[in-house]
Amino acid sequence: MKRSYEIDMCNGPLFGKILRFAVPLILSGVLQLLFNAADIIVVGRFTGSDALAAVGSTSSLINLLVNLFIGVSVGANVMAARYYGSGSEREMFQTVHTAILTALIGGCFMIFAGVLVAGPVLELMGTPEDVLPQAVLYMRLYFIGMPAFMAYNFGAAILRAIGDTKRPLYFLSAAGVINVLFNLLFVVVFHMGVAGVAIATVTSQVISAFLVLRCLCKSEGMYRLELRRLHIHKDKLVAMLKIGLPAGFQGMMFNISNVLIQSSVNSFGSLVMAGNTAAGNIEGFVYIALNAIYQTSLSFTSQNVGARQYKRVNQVLAVCVLIVTVLGTVLGVGAWLLGDVLLRIYSSDPQVIACGVVRLAIISVPYALCGIMDVLAGTLRGMGCSITPMITSLTGACLFRVIWIFTIFRLEHSQLILYMSYPISWTLVLLMNLACYLVIRKRRFSPSREIRI
Repeated sequence: MKRSYEIDMCNGPLFGKILRFAVPLILSGVLQLLFNAADIIVVGRFTGSDALAAVGSTSSLINLLVNLFIGVSVGANVMAARYYGSGSEREMFQTVHTAILTALIGGCFMIFAGVLVAGPVLELMGTPEDVLPQAVLYMRLYFIGMPAFMAYNFGAAILRAIGDTKRPLYFLSAAGVINVLFNLLFVVVFHMGVAGVAIATVTSQVISAFLVLRCLCKSEGMYRLELRRLHIHKDKLVAMLKIGLPAGFQGMMFNISNVLIQSSVNSFGSLVMAGNTAAGNIEGFVYIALNAIYQTSLSFTSQNVGARQYKRVNQVLAVCVLIVTVLGTVLGVGAWLLGDVLLRIYSSDPQVIACGVVRLAIISVPYALCGIMDVLAGTLRGMGCSITPMITSLTGACLFRVIWIFTIFRLEHSQLILYMSYPISWTLVLLMNLACYLVIRKRRFSPSREIRI
């Protein structure tokens, strides 16, 4: 008997269930992105363009450092969904406790990593002198909240594995309200600048982590968390790492290329940096909606593989590709058409707005390509093939973007040429992932073979 928060992914029509799963996930992602948006809007409006550039210049570096552990949370999601689909209670229990302890240990490690590398790496990225001190301060304060950030993401991954995307939405709603209120208090009332927005973000992360862990501790299902029984089960950790590390490494490499792109953006000066930051934040709302469909394909595929419902995997992919194509087109084109209005939320400077519109026109409009690319990768990971999408992404996106920056961009030093590397790389990886899926589906879903957990 499925509880009200859970979704039966292995039986019945898929379209409605995928939407039920994805919509709260989209709203959760939007709220999580609002944490950063609130930082950027408050800082841009009440502190100035230098502070806005400082906050924005840290995003690619922060993502680079946290993506390895976020990848491991993908592994936790896949393993938990499979064990839940197959009804393996003992394995599910061990996976949950291994995942949460891994998150807490990883978060503590990230505090030291973030504090140590903030200054040197931001300097290496060419962050302007007028921006650097504030950027370093923001990043160091932000990383103090890493244990809470990791605990929330791993806990939410467990809940997604059993089909529950509603409660993480409720938790983020509460934390999001706190974040906005504290932003206004620390920046507008106490004039704390970037330090204020960082402290507000960390506080909201602690609240969301507490709520998701409390939820797991009070659950009565096979995913119940008992804090006194937290333990690293070696076989479960290895299984999570086998799936999660390639995903995390892929995310890290993507962000290495993004760090190089941020460095290239920095070469245009603080106005372009501010416009890039604002436009990138708007695109983030488009991406977060598409990423929800990626996570949906991951969870639905994993549960059906665990239940040996292999024919439904093809159906899950078809429905997710349809949804992500429509969603990406509507949101991507809409962000560009409304770009001038949306960018004014972040800054009133006409030059900043003009720079942001350039990015939206080139990157936001074809964003559906990114969504399809990710859904194919999610399906492959749900099938247990995590190394394959990692390789396609490293070659088709990361390596391509690096080569683009050091060749084409050097020949034509413009925002247009720099941003064109995004849609071209998405197309390359999409085609490679599709070819890999067709080959692996034929091999793994044949009657003579079984997918092992």
